[in-house]
Amino acid sequence: MEIETSNSQTNKKKWTIIGPGLIVAATGVGAGDLVAALVAGTNYALVFAWAIIVGAIFKFVLNEGVGRWHLLSGKTIFEGWQSMGKWASGYFGVYALIWGFVYGAAGTSSCALAMSAMVPAIPLWAWAIIHGIAGFAITWSGRFQLFERVMNVLVGLMFITVVGSAILVLPQLNGLWHTAVPDLPKGSLLYALGLIGGVGGSITMASYGYWIQENGWKGPSYISPMRYDSAIAYIVTAIFTLSLLVLGAALLYGTDTSISGEQGLVSFASIMGNELHPAARWLFLLGFWSASFTSVIGVWNGVSYLFADFIRNVRKLNIDKEKLNQTKAFRFYVFWLTFPPMLLHFIGKPVGLIIVYGALGALFMPFLAITLLWLLNSKKELPEGRRNHWLSNLLLILCLVLFAVLAVNELRNLFA
Repeated sequence: MEIETSNSQTNKKKWTIIGPGLIVAATGVGAGDLVAALVAGTNYALVFAWAIIVGAIFKFVLNEGVGRWHLLSGKTIFEGWQSMGKWASGYFGVYALIWGFVYGAAGTSSCALAMSAMVPAIPLWAWAIIHGIAGFAITWSGRFQLFERVMNVLVGLMFITVVGSAILVLPQLNGLWHTAVPDLPKGSLLYALGLIGGVGGSITMASYGYWIQENGWKGPSYISPMRYDSAIAYIVTAIFTLSLLVLGAALLYGTDTSISGEQGLVSFASIMGNELHPAARWLFLLGFWSASFTSVIGVWNGVSYLFADFIRNVRKLNIDKEKLNQTKAFRFYVFWLTFPPMLLHFIGKPVGLIIVYGALGALFMPFLAITLLWLLNSKKELPEGRRNHWLSNLLLILCLVLFAVLAVNELRNLFA
């Protein structure tokens, strides 16, 4: 479905079913989220369905905040960070280089694990390199339409395979529906908060404004379409993640089987093949692969926009923000994500680098929440009537508290 808002060439498509919001959400759902939802279903049946729904609401709040800042201020999120002082842009610069180097290996390894389970003749390291080069090929030119088409196909495949798998196991949920009543079992508070925090969120949430820009959405008149776009995205994300919960509950709850790490997803695919039909194994592996590859190319494109904007602002370059994907900085970061991390497939990941990567990553979501609170309430940046009202502030404060607690817990585990 598409509704044109005017015949003007400057007023592009306003309403779309698969818009930039779904691209953000799909990028944020990776193999780690699949594992977390499966484990929740395996250990607690449907008890934590509420946590997934709350998580989707919180991510909608953050995504909507990024989009609203872009449309109301006419500035990119990085321009907003730059206005807050050198600390914000400095944090992002260090984060982008270290995080990108490690994620370049981690993201492609996840794709490789899924593909290797389907086509084992090719070694894992080779599949990882192939996926890195594929991500490079799709994003290097900066052609947003190519990237968007590939993402739309992968999002469709990801949704059909995983939700389809959940539909297949629904008959096996007899006797478990009562566990869907919201509850918080003793000692599970941090676990529940982690599940809430893990629903469809990553650094690419900050890329939403650039993808809105590519859609031709400008000005306050696009606030409603942007909210519609974000709402659709996180409703779909909630359905997708709930499907993983259902799969874990239906096939593993009450058994001694446990799922651990991304390798556990391959084992779970085999369980599906044994319990249902051999084709079900392939169905789930395709979902695993598409969820992993959407994360890879979403990062390759979205974070490269952020890095290009970082360079533009720090060096005060006279570059049109609508042409960031044609800059040398954009292409450098695509290169940085693709080729240097290939070394990690052979030499392993240095412990010190992983600790810094984990620490910077733990701080990003609190960073995004606190900067949105600052920017969307700024009298300097937004006129009265366009600043946050009390409900938006309350929800952003709740997001900040949630991610701050998760960050402290993750940092404590890193340095324990």
